[in-house]
Amino acid sequence: MASSRSTVRGHTQPTDNHTVNNLPLDGRQFDANYYATGCGAAYGYTPHWIAQFESVASYIHQHIAPASLLDAGCAFGLLVDQMRARGVEAWGVDISEYAISQVRAEIRAYCRQGSVAQPFGRRYDLITCIEVLEHMPPQEAEAAVTNFCAHTDDVLFSSSPLDYTEATHINVHPLDYWARLFAAHGFLRDIDFDASFLTPWAVRFRRSAAPAIEIVQSYERRQWRLLDENTQLRAELQRIRTSAQDAAALRSERDQLATLVRGYENGRFIQLMRKLKKR
Repeated sequence: MASSRSTVRGHTQPTDNHTVNNLPLDGRQFDANYYATGCGAAYGYTPHWIAQFESVASYIHQHIAPASLLDAGCAFGLLVDQMRARGVEAWGVDISEYAISQVRAEIRAYCRQGSVAQPFGRRYDLITCIEVLEHMPPQEAEAAVTNFCAHTDDVLFSSSPLDYTEATHINVHPLDYWARLFAAHGFLRDIDFDASFLTPWAVRFRRSAAPAIEIVQSYERRQWRLLDENTQLRAELQRIRTSAQDAAALRSERDQLATLVRGYENGRFIQLMRKLKKR
Protein backbone atom coordinates (compact mmCIF):
# COMPACT_ATOMS: atom_id res chain seq x y z
CA MET A 1 0.00 0.00 0.00
CA ALA A 2 2.06 2.91 1.22
CA SER A 3 5.80 3.05 0.98
CA SER A 4 7.89 1.23 3.53
CA ARG A 5 9.59 4.04 5.41
CA SER A 6 10.97 4.94 8.80
CA THR A 7 10.09 8.63 8.76
CA VAL A 8 7.01 9.77 10.68
CA ARG A 9 3.94 11.05 8.91
CA GLY A 10 0.52 11.94 10.26
CA HIS A 11 -3.21 11.31 10.16
CA THR A 12 -6.49 13.17 10.03
CA GLN A 13 -9.75 11.35 10.61
CA PRO A 14 -11.96 11.23 7.49
CA THR A 15 -15.72 11.49 7.60
CA ASP A 16 -16.11 7.70 7.55
CA ASN A 17 -13.85 4.64 7.73
CA HIS A 18 -14.04 3.76 4.05
CA THR A 19 -13.10 6.97 2.27
CA VAL A 20 -10.17 9.34 2.26
CA ASN A 21 -10.54 12.70 0.53
CA ASN A 22 -13.86 11.39 -0.90
CA LEU A 23 -12.15 8.45 -2.61
CA PRO A 24 -12.70 4.81 -1.64
CA LEU A 25 -9.71 3.07 -0.08
CA ASP A 26 -8.97 1.03 -3.20
CA GLY A 27 -5.44 2.20 -3.85
CA ARG A 28 -6.23 5.25 -5.99
CA GLN A 29 -4.98 7.53 -3.23
CA PHE A 30 -1.51 6.06 -3.59
CA ASP A 31 -0.73 7.52 -6.98
CA ALA A 32 2.28 9.29 -8.48
CA ASN A 33 1.62 12.43 -6.45
CA TYR A 34 1.41 10.47 -3.21
CA TYR A 35 4.76 8.75 -3.76
CA ALA A 36 6.35 12.02 -4.87
CA THR A 37 5.18 14.03 -1.86
CA GLY A 38 3.82 11.75 0.87
CA CYS A 39 6.88 9.78 1.92
CA GLY A 40 9.33 12.42 3.02
CA ALA A 41 11.92 12.11 0.26
CA ALA A 42 10.35 11.33 -3.13
CA TYR A 43 9.87 7.57 -3.16
CA GLY A 44 11.39 5.34 -5.81
CA TYR A 45 14.57 3.69 -7.06
CA THR A 46 16.74 6.52 -5.76
CA PRO A 47 20.04 6.25 -3.86
CA HIS A 48 18.27 7.23 -0.62
CA TRP A 49 15.62 4.49 -0.77
CA ILE A 50 17.87 1.85 -2.29
CA ALA A 51 20.37 2.35 0.54
CA GLN A 52 17.59 2.15 3.13
CA PHE A 53 16.21 -1.10 1.76
CA GLU A 54 19.67 -2.59 1.29
CA SER A 55 20.19 -2.05 5.01
CA VAL A 56 16.80 -3.52 5.94
CA ALA A 57 17.24 -6.54 3.67
CA SER A 58 20.74 -7.22 4.99
CA TYR A 59 19.53 -7.19 8.57
CA ILE A 60 16.58 -9.50 7.81
CA HIS A 61 18.82 -11.86 5.86
CA GLN A 62 21.43 -11.99 8.60
CA HIS A 63 19.23 -12.11 11.70
CA ILE A 64 16.06 -13.89 10.53
CA ALA A 65 17.25 -15.73 7.40
CA PRO A 66 13.85 -16.62 5.88
CA ALA A 67 13.80 -18.90 2.84
CA SER A 68 10.58 -17.23 1.67
CA LEU A 69 9.15 -13.78 2.35
CA LEU A 70 6.06 -11.76 1.49
CA ASP A 71 6.20 -7.97 1.75
CA ALA A 72 2.59 -6.98 2.46
CA GLY A 73 2.30 -3.44 1.14
CA CYS A 74 5.38 -3.69 -1.06
CA ALA A 75 4.95 -0.37 -2.93
CA PHE A 76 7.55 -0.40 -5.74
CA GLY A 77 9.00 -3.73 -4.62
CA LEU A 78 12.27 -2.38 -3.27
CA LEU A 79 12.41 -4.85 -0.38
CA VAL A 80 11.40 -7.71 -2.67
CA ASP A 81 14.19 -6.68 -5.01
CA GLN A 82 16.82 -6.60 -2.26
CA MET A 83 15.73 -9.89 -0.70
CA ARG A 84 15.81 -11.68 -4.06
CA ALA A 85 19.30 -10.30 -4.61
CA ARG A 86 20.21 -12.20 -1.42
CA GLY A 87 18.74 -15.46 -2.64
CA VAL A 88 15.45 -15.26 -0.74
CA GLU A 89 12.22 -16.32 -2.45
CA ALA A 90 10.58 -12.92 -1.97
CA TRP A 91 7.16 -11.74 -3.17
CA GLY A 92 5.13 -8.57 -2.78
CA VAL A 93 1.54 -7.41 -2.83
CA ASP A 94 0.20 -3.85 -2.79
CA ILE A 95 -3.23 -2.23 -3.24
CA SER A 96 -1.85 0.54 -5.46
CA GLU A 97 -2.00 -0.08 -9.20
CA TYR A 98 0.42 2.80 -9.68
CA ALA A 99 2.93 1.37 -7.21
CA ILE A 100 2.92 -2.04 -8.88
CA SER A 101 3.40 -0.38 -12.27
CA GLN A 102 6.67 1.09 -10.94
CA VAL A 103 8.19 -2.27 -9.95
CA ARG A 104 11.35 -3.01 -11.89
CA ALA A 105 10.74 -5.24 -14.91
CA GLU A 106 13.21 -7.82 -13.59
CA ILE A 107 11.08 -8.54 -10.52
CA ARG A 108 7.61 -7.52 -11.72
CA ALA A 109 6.54 -11.18 -11.88
CA TYR A 110 7.01 -11.39 -8.12
CA CYS A 111 4.83 -8.40 -7.18
CA ARG A 112 1.08 -8.11 -7.74
CA GLN A 113 -1.76 -5.72 -7.05
CA GLY A 114 -4.10 -6.86 -4.30
CA SER A 115 -5.30 -6.35 -0.75
CA VAL A 116 -3.20 -7.53 2.17
CA ALA A 117 -6.49 -8.53 3.83
CA GLN A 118 -7.20 -11.17 1.16
CA PRO A 119 -5.76 -14.73 1.29
CA PHE A 120 -2.25 -15.03 -0.14
CA GLY A 121 -2.59 -18.56 -1.48
CA ARG A 122 0.47 -19.99 0.27
CA ARG A 123 2.52 -19.79 3.44
CA TYR A 124 5.75 -17.85 3.92
CA ASP A 125 8.60 -18.10 6.40
CA LEU A 126 8.26 -14.37 7.07
CA ILE A 127 5.70 -11.69 6.28
CA THR A 128 6.82 -8.07 6.48
CA CYS A 129 4.26 -5.28 6.86
CA ILE A 130 5.95 -1.89 7.10
CA GLU A 131 3.85 1.26 7.68
CA VAL A 132 0.75 -0.09 5.97
CA LEU A 133 -2.15 -0.87 8.32
CA GLU A 134 -2.53 2.71 9.55
CA HIS A 135 -3.79 3.44 6.03
CA MET A 136 -6.60 0.86 6.26
CA PRO A 137 -10.03 1.04 7.94
CA PRO A 138 -10.02 -0.78 11.29
CA GLN A 139 -12.03 -3.80 10.13
CA GLU A 140 -9.82 -4.28 7.09
CA ALA A 141 -6.66 -3.87 9.15
CA GLU A 142 -7.90 -6.49 11.61
CA ALA A 143 -8.66 -8.79 8.68
CA ALA A 144 -5.11 -8.20 7.43
CA VAL A 145 -3.66 -9.27 10.79
CA THR A 146 -5.81 -12.41 10.67
CA ASN A 147 -4.61 -13.02 7.13
CA PHE A 148 -0.95 -12.65 8.10
CA CYS A 149 -1.34 -15.09 10.97
CA ALA A 150 -2.97 -17.64 8.67
CA HIS A 151 -0.04 -17.61 6.25
CA THR A 152 3.07 -17.50 8.44
CA ASP A 153 4.43 -18.04 11.93
CA ASP A 154 6.62 -14.94 11.82
CA VAL A 155 5.64 -11.31 11.14
CA LEU A 156 7.92 -8.28 11.08
CA PHE A 157 5.50 -5.43 11.72
CA SER A 158 5.58 -1.64 11.88
CA SER A 159 2.71 0.85 12.02
CA SER A 160 3.19 4.43 13.13
CA PRO A 161 1.73 5.12 16.60
CA LEU A 162 2.27 8.88 16.29
CA ASP A 163 1.44 10.05 12.81
CA TYR A 164 -1.96 11.77 12.90
CA THR A 165 -1.78 14.53 10.30
CA GLU A 166 -1.16 12.57 7.08
CA ALA A 167 -4.44 12.45 5.14
CA THR A 168 -4.42 8.69 4.45
CA HIS A 169 -3.68 7.74 8.07
CA ILE A 170 -7.13 6.72 9.23
CA ASN A 171 -6.16 3.98 11.68
CA VAL A 172 -3.29 5.13 13.89
CA HIS A 173 -2.89 3.23 17.17
CA PRO A 174 -0.27 2.65 19.86
CA LEU A 175 1.60 -0.62 19.73
CA ASP A 176 -0.48 -2.34 22.40
CA TYR A 177 -3.49 -2.19 20.05
CA TRP A 178 -1.68 -4.21 17.38
CA ALA A 179 -0.11 -6.52 19.96
CA ARG A 180 -3.60 -7.39 21.18
CA LEU A 181 -4.76 -8.25 17.66
CA PHE A 182 -1.77 -10.51 17.08
CA ALA A 183 -2.09 -12.09 20.53
CA ALA A 184 -5.66 -13.13 19.68
CA HIS A 185 -4.07 -15.43 17.06
CA GLY A 186 -1.36 -16.75 19.35
CA PHE A 187 1.36 -14.34 18.17
CA LEU A 188 3.53 -12.62 20.78
CA ARG A 189 6.36 -10.12 20.60
CA ASP A 190 9.77 -11.70 20.27
CA ILE A 191 11.32 -9.75 23.13
CA ASP A 192 14.83 -10.93 22.27
CA PHE A 193 14.68 -9.49 18.74
CA ASP A 194 15.52 -5.82 18.21
CA ALA A 195 13.41 -4.57 15.29
CA SER A 196 14.40 -0.92 15.70
CA PHE A 197 16.54 -1.16 12.55
CA LEU A 198 13.21 -0.74 10.76
CA THR A 199 11.44 1.93 12.84
CA PRO A 200 11.62 2.79 16.55
CA TRP A 201 8.26 1.06 17.07
CA ALA A 202 8.75 -2.01 14.87
CA VAL A 203 8.06 -5.44 16.39
CA ARG A 204 8.64 -9.04 15.44
CA PHE A 205 5.51 -11.06 16.27
CA ARG A 206 5.90 -14.85 16.31
CA ARG A 207 3.49 -17.69 16.84
CA SER A 208 3.89 -18.96 20.37
CA ALA A 209 2.59 -21.99 22.21
CA ALA A 210 4.70 -21.28 25.27
CA PRO A 211 2.98 -21.81 28.64
CA ALA A 212 2.12 -18.75 30.67
CA ILE A 213 4.92 -19.41 33.15
CA GLU A 214 7.56 -19.12 30.38
CA ILE A 215 5.92 -16.02 28.90
CA VAL A 216 5.87 -14.32 32.28
CA GLN A 217 9.49 -15.24 32.90
CA SER A 218 10.64 -13.91 29.52
CA TYR A 219 8.75 -10.62 29.91
CA GLU A 220 10.07 -10.15 33.43
CA ARG A 221 13.61 -10.80 32.17
CA ARG A 222 13.17 -8.18 29.49
CA GLN A 223 11.58 -5.75 31.95
CA TRP A 224 14.53 -6.13 34.33
CA ARG A 225 17.04 -5.50 31.54
CA LEU A 226 15.21 -2.33 30.53
CA LEU A 227 14.95 -1.16 34.15
CA ASP A 228 18.64 -1.84 34.78
CA GLU A 229 19.61 -0.03 31.58
CA ASN A 230 17.40 2.91 32.49
CA THR A 231 18.91 3.08 35.99
CA GLN A 232 22.48 3.01 34.68
CA LEU A 233 21.73 5.64 32.02
CA ARG A 234 20.16 7.93 34.61
CA ALA A 235 23.18 7.51 36.88
CA GLU A 236 25.53 8.32 34.00
CA LEU A 237 23.44 11.36 33.08
CA GLN A 238 23.62 12.59 36.67
CA ARG A 239 27.40 12.07 36.65
CA ILE A 240 27.68 14.09 33.45
CA ARG A 241 25.48 16.83 34.89
CA THR A 242 27.58 16.93 38.07
CA SER A 243 30.78 17.07 36.03
CA ALA A 244 29.31 19.88 33.95
CA GLN A 245 28.33 21.77 37.10
CA ASP A 246 31.83 21.28 38.55
CA ALA A 247 33.39 22.50 35.31
CA ALA A 248 31.09 25.53 35.30
CA ALA A 249 32.10 26.31 38.89
CA LEU A 250 35.79 26.07 37.99
CA ARG A 251 35.30 28.36 35.00
CA SER A 252 33.49 30.86 37.22
CA GLU A 253 36.32 30.75 39.77
CA ARG A 254 38.88 31.17 36.98
CA ASP A 255 36.99 34.19 35.64
CA GLN A 256 36.81 35.74 39.09
CA LEU A 257 40.57 35.28 39.59
CA ALA A 258 41.24 36.78 36.16
CA THR A 259 39.15 39.81 37.12
CA LEU A 260 41.08 40.20 40.38
CA VAL A 261 44.41 39.94 38.53
CA ARG A 262 43.36 42.55 35.99
CA GLY A 263 42.23 44.84 38.79
CA TYR A 264 45.50 44.34 40.62
CA GLU A 265 47.57 44.99 37.50
CA ASN A 266 45.65 48.18 36.81
CA GLY A 267 45.85 49.40 40.45
CA ARG A 268 47.71 52.52 41.59
CA PHE A 269 50.42 50.54 43.43
CA ILE A 270 51.41 48.52 40.33
CA GLN A 271 51.33 51.63 38.17
CA LEU A 272 53.62 53.43 40.65
CA MET A 273 56.01 50.47 40.74
CA ARG A 274 56.18 50.47 36.96
CA LYS A 275 57.09 54.19 36.93
CA LEU A 276 59.80 53.66 39.55
CA LYS A 277 61.19 50.76 37.55
CA LYS A 278 61.49 52.91 34.44
CA ARG A 279 63.63 55.40 36.42
